Amino acid sequence: MRSSPGTVDVPVGELTFRVDTDGPEDGPPVVLLHGFPTTRRSWRAAASELADRGMRTIVPDQRGYSPGARPGAVANYHVDQLAEDVVGLLDAFGLSSVHLVGHDWGAIAAWAAAARRPDRVDRLTAVSVPHPAAFRWAVREDPDQRSRSSYISLLRMPGKAEEVLLADDARRLRAMYGTGMPAENIDDYLATLTEPGALTAALNWYRAMDAGLEAVPPVRTPTTFVWASDDAAIGRAGVERCHDFVAAPYRFVELTGSHWVPEEQPAAMVDAIVTPVVQGTPG
Repeated sequence: MRSSPGTVDVPVGELTFRVDTDGPEDGPPVVLLHGFPTTRRSWRAAASELADRGMRTIVPDQRGYSPGARPGAVANYHVDQLAEDVVGLLDAFGLSSVHLVGHDWGAIAAWAAAARRPDRVDRLTAVSVPHPAAFRWAVREDPDQRSRSSYISLLRMPGKAEEVLLADDARRLRAMYGTGMPAENIDDYLATLTEPGALTAALNWYRAMDAGLEAVPPVRTPTTFVWASDDAAIGRAGVERCHDFVAAPYRFVELTGSHWVPEEQPAAMVDAIVTPVVQGTPG
């Protein structure tokens, strides 16, 4: 029987994560990780549908976004720390392994967790961002991806990025969401990111990114990679190289739409997650 959706605070080491849960306690567990500049709300529609289909969903506000998980130093946002947060959450919920899903920076954390701890990830669904080594290759070698990623330079500037993004009622931050994002989602995201220290903590993911992304090993977990062809941030070069870093059954799902797949296409997202399970196929 499906339990009522709820929100719990989950201690993991010295940090505490705010987590939405839904679905039957004995359902197949699915952990869904959000990206920047969003929150766990980005998965709300998809998580509800997954719960309706009998899956147990666990959706955290990640390091920097949960009020009780905002360490100050940039080094605390190294990709290996993000992967360990996933493992810590599984331990806290008493789960040996899960289907792990991540969008944007959540995809990077998911790639890293699956690569470092394949014993804890049964299946991986990464959305929008290819394997970190494929992404770094594209930034280095593909002029189109370098252009698409040029905004990252601002985000890595301590103080300056916060000032620019929050000026004029967060005009620049609001613009990042584009026109297809539901207004209530944007309000929710900004409510979190304007909390004391939250935007700096979220930006620290970018400020720590040079230390470790390219060192993420290939994944040996059955993987589905989902990408939308009108994504303004991620071009095709890294997407097409992604499979080189998956040493397991691999499935690529191309959608039409923007970068914000979980919010704008939750039904397609649910299908991408559920289809391999229902069909009994890898990936």
